[in-house]
Amino acid sequence: MAKLAGVSRSTVSRAFSNPRILRPDTVNRVQEAARELGYVPNPVAQALSTGRHGLLAAIVPDIANPFFPPLIGSAAERAEAAGMALLLGNSAEDPAREDMLTGKLALQVDGFILAASRMTNAQIGEHAKRRPIVLVNRDLPGIPRVLIDTSVGVTQAMEHLAQLQHRQVAYLGGPTRSWANTQRKKAFRRACERLGVKPVLLPGLIPSYDAGRQAASGLLESGATAVIAFDDLLAQGVMAGLTERQVSVPQDFSVVGCDDVMAAQTYPPLTTVSARAAEAGATAVDLLAQRLIAGTSAAADVRVLLDTSLVVRATTAQRA
Repeated sequence: MAKLAGVSRSTVSRAFSNPRILRPDTVNRVQEAARELGYVPNPVAQALSTGRHGLLAAIVPDIANPFFPPLIGSAAERAEAAGMALLLGNSAEDPAREDMLTGKLALQVDGFILAASRMTNAQIGEHAKRRPIVLVNRDLPGIPRVLIDTSVGVTQAMEHLAQLQHRQVAYLGGPTRSWANTQRKKAFRRACERLGVKPVLLPGLIPSYDAGRQAASGLLESGATAVIAFDDLLAQGVMAGLTERQVSVPQDFSVVGCDDVMAAQTYPPLTTVSARAAEAGATAVDLLAQRLIAGTSAAADVRVLLDTSLVVRATTAQRA
């Protein structure tokens, strides 16, 4: 194969094990030679000889939540561009299951992207001793992480609602172990205090359409005239629950979501806080690839912050 491609044997090896360090035309020549000779790399043999599997894993808390598919898709594309493949794990919002999946997949992959991890800091730290990890929406010093900072967008949402004369606003929370939920709740409370708006904090929920729908009664009983929901999925459920109770959105009640992943699937179109999920997935793979290439010399305490903003659509209006 090396003779046919006009390169050295070591270059052939690198073309399959670490193509990022070679020029694209060199990699193409080696791959063309492989096709001509009918050669297919043996992943087991490669792992034994290089210590690398060419596989990454992304573990998310809920694959059905519309926030995660854009993140997973962009991460998979970026991994493929780097000559790797991406495995997917779904923890179903269960920290014990996430811990189990990370432990089992560590035998098969070179590194992990843990998105919105529900594990404890100690558990994440133990896994990071065995395999490189990059976190998304979990701020743990000493481990590379990509954080979507929705605090700016939530603050803008509160300013928007205050301008519309809403004087009592609810925050419908997400999972209690969620870093993003903690940040959004803090931003909500700070903005309410500064703007002179009475905050209503409703219990945290596992994000789902049905959970939002069932929360509509509590929202109406709270006296709030508007709500900021932890994510668009809860917001969509809230809108349905309000409609079932003959409460019109936005004429009678204003609704704001977070993540901007369901605008085309709601009626009226949802006012929401943007989230750069796809960019977060791609950035996480880049950080992980850098660690795999550089090894222990790579900086561990890398913190990438992606900002957000409010996207005003049709579910917020002047207080009735």
